[in-house]
Amino acid sequence: MKAPLERVNLASLGIVILAQVLFVQCTELFPPADNYTVSQGDNATLSCLIDDKVTRVAWLNRSNILYAGKDKWSIDSRVQLLSNTDSEYSIVITHVDVADEGLYTCSFQTEDMPHTSQVYLIVQVPAKIVNISSSVTVNEGSNVNLQCLAVGKPEPTITWQQIAEGFSSEGELLEITEINRQQAGDYECVTSNGVSIPDTKKVQITVNYPPYSINAKSAQSPVGKSAVLRCEAMAVPPAKFEWYKDDKRLISGTDGLSIQSESIWSMILFSNVTSRHYGNYTCLASNKLGSFNSSLRLLKPGDSLSHGVIHTVSPLLLGLLLSSLLLTV
Repeated sequence: MKAPLERVNLASLGIVILAQVLFVQCTELFPPADNYTVSQGDNATLSCLIDDKVTRVAWLNRSNILYAGKDKWSIDSRVQLLSNTDSEYSIVITHVDVADEGLYTCSFQTEDMPHTSQVYLIVQVPAKIVNISSSVTVNEGSNVNLQCLAVGKPEPTITWQQIAEGFSSEGELLEITEINRQQAGDYECVTSNGVSIPDTKKVQITVNYPPYSINAKSAQSPVGKSAVLRCEAMAVPPAKFEWYKDDKRLISGTDGLSIQSESIWSMILFSNVTSRHYGNYTCLASNKLGSFNSSLRLLKPGDSLSHGVIHTVSPLLLGLLLSSLLLTV
C-alpha cells in the first residue's frame, strides 16, 4: 500500500498529464478563445464553471501548469487559487503585467470525458510620454522642431497643441517653419489610447525679437511745474532703455530729473521744470537683436504738441552712435 504523500503526488501527476493532453487537443479541435481585457496593474480573475461530476481540473498558461486541483505549480506569487468548489474553479493573477498576456486553458475531466475552456488574456498599457523635447529659445524667423515619444498598448495617438492659439497637430513631430513672435508660448503634447486618462507634458518656446515701439508721448509744462516724458517698447529679451537730450546721455538723479524703467516702458520725471529742460529728447530701446529710438519733446505751454517720432536703428549703426557719443562725453 502506498503512503498518503505518494498517493497525492500520483494524483497531481495524473491531473498534469491530463491537462497537457487536453491542451494539445483543444488547440487543434476547438475554436479561438474569448478575449479577456485588463489594464496593466489590475487583477485578472479566470473562472471555469464546472459541476460535482468533475474528477480532475487544472489551469494552464499556454502549456505551463498554474494550478492542478488545489495544488499550486506556478512559482509566481501573484497567481493564487480563488475558488475550488463543485461549481467553480477560479484563479486570480494580481498586478497583471504585459508578460502575463496570452492563452489560458481550464482543463477538466467528467465521467471519463475531457473538457476545456479557454480565454485569451489581453493586457492593455496606459499611454505614457517617455521622451519630449526640452523648452527652447530661438530668434524670430528660425525653424523649430519638437518631438514627443509615447508608449502604450494599444498604440497611443500623439497630438501637439498650443492652447492659447487653438492650434493642434497630429503626430509625434511638430515642425514650425520661420517661427514668429505670435507663435511663442507653451506647447502641450497629449497622448492617449483609451486605457486611462491622457498623459500630457508641456514645452515652452521663447521667440526673441528686436524692440518695436508701442507708444511715445511728448509733454507740455510751464516752468516750475512737473512733467513726464514716456516711451514704451516690446521686445524679447526685454529692451534696455537710454535717454538722450541734444546727443547727451541723461543720468537719473542729475539736472533735476529722474529716470524710471520697467521691462516695456521708460520715463523721465521732471519734478520742477526749468527753461533748460525744454527741447528734444530721444528714447533709445535696444536688445541683442536690434533697437529703435523715439523722438519726444518737452514744450512750453502754447507750443504745438505732436506725438513722438519713431526711428529704427540697426545694431551696427547703434554701435557707431554709442561710440561717437562716448567720445564726445
